Amino acid sequence: MSVAFVPYWMRGKAVVDQETIQRLLEENDQLIRCIVEYQNKGCANECVQYQQVLHRNLIYLATIADASPTSTAEAME
Repeated sequence: MSVAFVPYWMRGKAVVDQETIQRLLEENDQLIRCIVEYQNKGCANECVQYQQVLHRNLIYLATIADASPTSTAEAME
């Protein structure tokens, strides 16, 4: 299961650190590989669940990025 999937009662209580972000990025890499493999085999319907997890992870990462403008400003300098 995706590390981005957090039960409702735990939301907002998790500490987001570089390790968590790195795990998400690695998971996204694996998800993309699975999606491409299924599509190459002509099994596009089977990759829908992976696409949903990838989408959820990307939204989660975007939310983290939006919530931390200081790190974005530092990266641009």
